[in-house]
Amino acid sequence: MGEKIRQILSDSSSARWTALLIVSFTMMMGYFITDVMSPLEVLLTKTTAEGGLGWSSSDYGFFAGSYSYINVFLLMLFLGGIILDKMGIRFTGLMSCSFMVIGVIIKYIGVSTDFGNQHFTISAINFDIPMSAAVASLGFSIFGMGCEICGITVSKIITKWFNGHELALAMGIQVALSRLGTAGAMMISLPVANAFHNKVSAPVLLGAVLLIIGALSFLVYNVMDKKLSKSVEEAGREERNSPDEPDESEQFRFKDLKLIFSNPGFWCITLLCMLFYSGVFPFLKFATKLMVANYGVSERFAGILPGLIPFGTIFLTPLFGTIYDKVGKGATLMLIGSIMLTIIHIIFALHILPYGWFAVIMMVTLGVAFSLVPSAMWPSVPKIIPMKLLGSAYAIIFYIQNIGLALVPVLIGKVNDYDPTYTTSMSIFAGFGAAAVVVATILMIIDKKKNYGLQKANIKK
Repeated sequence: MGEKIRQILSDSSSARWTALLIVSFTMMMGYFITDVMSPLEVLLTKTTAEGGLGWSSSDYGFFAGSYSYINVFLLMLFLGGIILDKMGIRFTGLMSCSFMVIGVIIKYIGVSTDFGNQHFTISAINFDIPMSAAVASLGFSIFGMGCEICGITVSKIITKWFNGHELALAMGIQVALSRLGTAGAMMISLPVANAFHNKVSAPVLLGAVLLIIGALSFLVYNVMDKKLSKSVEEAGREERNSPDEPDESEQFRFKDLKLIFSNPGFWCITLLCMLFYSGVFPFLKFATKLMVANYGVSERFAGILPGLIPFGTIFLTPLFGTIYDKVGKGATLMLIGSIMLTIIHIIFALHILPYGWFAVIMMVTLGVAFSLVPSAMWPSVPKIIPMKLLGSAYAIIFYIQNIGLALVPVLIGKVNDYDPTYTTSMSIFAGFGAAAVVVATILMIIDKKKNYGLQKANIKK
């Protein structure tokens, strides 16, 4: 029997790391599209006579939040988690990749088509935005639905292959590669647009091509997933990590969702995720213009500074993940990251040392915080939620997170219309950080009472 166990595909180091790199590449391309327009606010808000699209800060805020509208208001992300647990990784992965590709094509149509002075208006609620913003937002919403469902699918894939092995390191590397996609978007989008005479559509088209390649790579993973299922069957081991051929005792049942909803540790992680990411991702959407307005950075280089945040995580997230795997202290890592996030946004709100070099230091420090929390948060979920419910658990976390990602950019966009100094918006971000500190502290207390093992190492010796 011992010999058969060694024949399981996921027990092969080369096989599981290959699977990780394939699905991480898909997510990296997805995150490139997610932030490909973040550095372009300076172009989008210029008038059409100046070569822009004539969007206001509020229009841009609506577009930035549209990523999460379908996920939140139509409950698609929550349903996606149930689909994942019921239908399996292969089906859900291909479905989500298809949504991403369709969405980015519509988004490209929105920013590349000349709609003239057409506006999309709903008079009953006094809603009015340029047609280009409306079409781009529709595409971004469809893309966001696919990207988030793909995200929970990849999280379950990694748990499936690395449970009992280097789980936190694997998740850290996946996050790091995703951040590489974000960093690439932040750093090259504006130069690419400028190279094509300030055409916003140019970097979006580049991202669409890369995303299609990423979606095709997921087909390669599906072949590996089938081989894993076959190796489990041949070895005679009960495949407790596979949502595609689960043991009868591991079947998903709707009534089992109460195990998620009644878990206090799960809700702490969920709230921490929403608060922390609400203080980071929406900030990235507006950070380029902040660098220009408050730190004297030229428009040409303004997108590079926010790109330092995800770029730093490329190296640090796997490092902190390794610490969690070998030493533990997951709850402590989450608390430290939340404290750092709060302090940095307070500094931005107070306009301390308004110089470009100081902004670089703050962005690098924020990148450290942005590495600490995800490196510990995502690998902690399998410690408190059974495998058969993991897809639904990640879906609920992503759903709550998307509420913040949908509403916060809209709020910040409206605030910046009235307060271009960014004092108010940075204070709001600092508030999210402070709330995250409180939740992380409560999580540490609950972990001691419930013995989830968040402070214990992941690697089983």
